[in-house]
Amino acid sequence: MNPWALATAGLVVAVYAAVSRRLSTTPFSGPLVFVAGGLAVGPLGLHLTDLAADPETVRGLLEIALSLVLFTDAAAIRSRQLRVECFLTLRLLTIGLPLTIAAGWLLAWPMLPGLTVWECALVGIILAPTDAALGQQAVADRRVPALVRHGLSVESGLNDGLVLPFFLLALAAAGGSHGEQHGPLETFLRALLLSGAIGCTAGYLSARVLRSSTARGWNTRGWRQLLTIAVPAIAYPLSAEAQGSGFIAVWVAGLTFGAFLPIEPPGQEAPVSSGTEVSPVTEFAERLGLLLSLLSFFVFGAVILGPALQDLTWQILVYAVLSLTAARMLPVAVALVGTGLSPVTVTYVGWFGPRGLASLVFGLIVYAEHFPKVDLLTHVVALTVGMSVLVHGASAAFLGSRYGAWYATRRDAGAELREQMSVPEGSIAVPRGGQDFS
Repeated sequence: MNPWALATAGLVVAVYAAVSRRLSTTPFSGPLVFVAGGLAVGPLGLHLTDLAADPETVRGLLEIALSLVLFTDAAAIRSRQLRVECFLTLRLLTIGLPLTIAAGWLLAWPMLPGLTVWECALVGIILAPTDAALGQQAVADRRVPALVRHGLSVESGLNDGLVLPFFLLALAAAGGSHGEQHGPLETFLRALLLSGAIGCTAGYLSARVLRSSTARGWNTRGWRQLLTIAVPAIAYPLSAEAQGSGFIAVWVAGLTFGAFLPIEPPGQEAPVSSGTEVSPVTEFAERLGLLLSLLSFFVFGAVILGPALQDLTWQILVYAVLSLTAARMLPVAVALVGTGLSPVTVTYVGWFGPRGLASLVFGLIVYAEHFPKVDLLTHVVALTVGMSVLVHGASAAFLGSRYGAWYATRRDAGAELREQMSVPEGSIAVPRGGQDFS
């Protein structure tokens, strides 16, 4: 990458770090600031970067960032989160997510002519996972019911991993390189079973070693955090060598590692950031994942979003709008039928389904396959993510405040609300980009 572009990225990191607390309650979210910085050095600005000139570097950064985020998001989820008042999360993942994929698939067929049926499926799958970091104030505002914050955070931490096997299946069926080598069914099974087994083994053994070493006082806090980063670094290449999915391996490794996460010795309790407990074992990995994620949004603005805006068509624009509204909000409404949640809450949950890092990486993987209409597909993904960065980031603080005030008013008036169901505050995961690192 151009050295001036790298210097600009460093400058954006420094400036945002200096005023991050002041910006945390404004429409200027971290992803929005970094995307704007990227656009400034891209083809719409200074033209210092170009995806065609260095595609492997761009893809490498985004894949490393997603791997670390998949691992830390999964490791942050405890089994008690899935046991205590889990109906919202389960409905979003088991009903809302498949319906969102189906809606995106069906909308792509008439709106994006030229794509095959499996390429349309890829669009629906790529744009289904949510990224809570793009609307962090929607789940960080303490006035928002804990049940809602919990549900949106855990949904974001799990849905990108859940769609991975289906993404690989659709990619193979569309004629991707893995499908040519193994066939769609074998690709699916390798990704789901083989990669899952590798990730589970790596996560379990690493957690057991760390527990045993910590209990005996053989390690230091700094090296415990570095061991955490080593887990995805082990799981990903082993799965790739076995021709599975490195992303699934690190996601499963994170779930397993989190389930057996060691307890900190006395006097080294977890710090609290933004009112939420952060495990000291994964704290450094989460901060590194946040930095890499934000740099990925800078690269996205510089080399992906700019070209997409240059080739914008009304079909791409309409599809992006529908993907962020109808294709998300209607499935959520169907998924939450019968739960007793108020229409205001259902609308709030449906709106805050931002698309982010996972969609970008999946889109780049498809881009590398060189399908006949791959530019159309990647431009749809880029514009949808770009619009999500803007509208979800800009609306999160305002709508989170309004919704929190509405809920507090109804609660104080004595209304019986399903949203009042108790969720342990310490079990609510911090979304990517939601930490102020105080």
